Amino acid sequence: MSTQNDPNAKGIKTLDKDLNRIWLLEQATAFTSRPLVGPGIAGVFMILAGLAAATVMGATVGAWVVVVAAVVGAYMAVNIGANDVANNMGPAVGAKAVTMGGALLIAAVFETAGALLAGGDVVSTVSRGIVSPESVAEPQVFIWAMMAALMAGALWINLATWLGAPVSTTHSIVGGVMGAGIAAAGFAAVNWPVMAKIAASWVISPVLGGVMAAAFLAIINNRILYREDKMAAARTWVPILIGLMGGVFATYMAMKGLKKIVKFDLHEAILIGIVVAIPLVFIMRPIIRRQSRGLENRVKSVKVLFAIPLVLSAALLSFAHGANDVANAVGPLAAIVHAVQDGAAGDRVQIPYWVMVVGAVGLSVGLMLFGPKMIKVVGSEITRLNAMRAWSVALAAAVVVIIASWLGLPVSSTHIAIGGIFGVGFYREWYHEKVLKENRDMSALPVEERTRRKVVRRAHLMTIMAAWVITVPATAALSAALFYAATLLAGLR
Repeated sequence: MSTQNDPNAKGIKTLDKDLNRIWLLEQATAFTSRPLVGPGIAGVFMILAGLAAATVMGATVGAWVVVVAAVVGAYMAVNIGANDVANNMGPAVGAKAVTMGGALLIAAVFETAGALLAGGDVVSTVSRGIVSPESVAEPQVFIWAMMAALMAGALWINLATWLGAPVSTTHSIVGGVMGAGIAAAGFAAVNWPVMAKIAASWVISPVLGGVMAAAFLAIINNRILYREDKMAAARTWVPILIGLMGGVFATYMAMKGLKKIVKFDLHEAILIGIVVAIPLVFIMRPIIRRQSRGLENRVKSVKVLFAIPLVLSAALLSFAHGANDVANAVGPLAAIVHAVQDGAAGDRVQIPYWVMVVGAVGLSVGLMLFGPKMIKVVGSEITRLNAMRAWSVALAAAVVVIIASWLGLPVSSTHIAIGGIFGVGFYREWYHEKVLKENRDMSALPVEERTRRKVVRRAHLMTIMAAWVITVPATAALSAALFYAATLLAGLR
């Protein structure tokens, strides 16, 4: 029977066409709305932070200021999680020691634990002596200065994450405080010797990280990878290297990660590291011997032995990061809460627990929603990493922080980690071209192709260096502008 004149058949065809159009519209809507899911969830978290602040503050005079500050502090914490946490987990993901999902889960757990269990319970309200407290002693001026600093730092880190540039969150908030301080009380309010030290750290941090990471990789190459019997060399040296890692991280955690629970000076922390390192070497020897049985005598087999230590080091770095850098998100917020409740700015203030929760949860939210992009940049787009190279970067980051603390140098963990990645990349270029004398003549290739084939991607080097150099001046200028606008609207001008 023909369906040409059948009205039911024509109706079904029309219905199919309409349904197909609806399906295509739904697909298009889902595709275009997907990028909005992350910001939407982040927005909900910021609203919840504001509601938490409103609940805690109640009918206190100036409570609305704390609510606004809580929303901005939550925004800052999300951005720190999106940008800064990648420095710890990126190398492990790039080395394929852990999946992206596993890295996000590990980092979220350890960042949150570090912030809540060992996060600094006291923070300097003037961001480590950047601005003289007396110069912004007026409570209203101080509150808006801290608000402007927090917002400027968050906006800058958000922009850097969007551009794919890992920047120092500490330098971002320091620049914000400096800019607001200058806008509030003039250039004389800024402690310029401290700012000079911070500027020097732009060079010190990445250079120390790069040199140290290259040195560790050179030891691994010379003692294990370039030996004829790699497995025999690994059974000797891997336990020693893991013992060294355990000792360094024990020292690092004693100094940086557990200071809220118990405080150790440098000598005590080093002694703890030695006590951990020596037994660990003897414990790991039979484990590595058993793990290496049946493995082929090649570099790929050695990578297997470094995978678990690499993941553990990334987890410990995340814990220490949560303990230390959560203050960048909630320090100014805590200062604002103190100023509203006490009616004055204090040199040092207690961080309320609800404020610490906002910071801790914000780090994890930012990491889970926006962290994968930066983890990919750090882990695979600067240079190719394997377990040994990533392990060298992680260990270098811990060692340099310890050395810097001993010398009193203000270094950035972000700059150290990224410097370490560039360090292992440039070391590989040097070793293959100068020592192994490999024929890498690419003079016949176009300039773009020669650049692409380099071990270290120069485009990322220039982007990251530019972001580092302009972080403090950019956040300072933005903070000053926000402070002027806020005080104008608040009727303080």
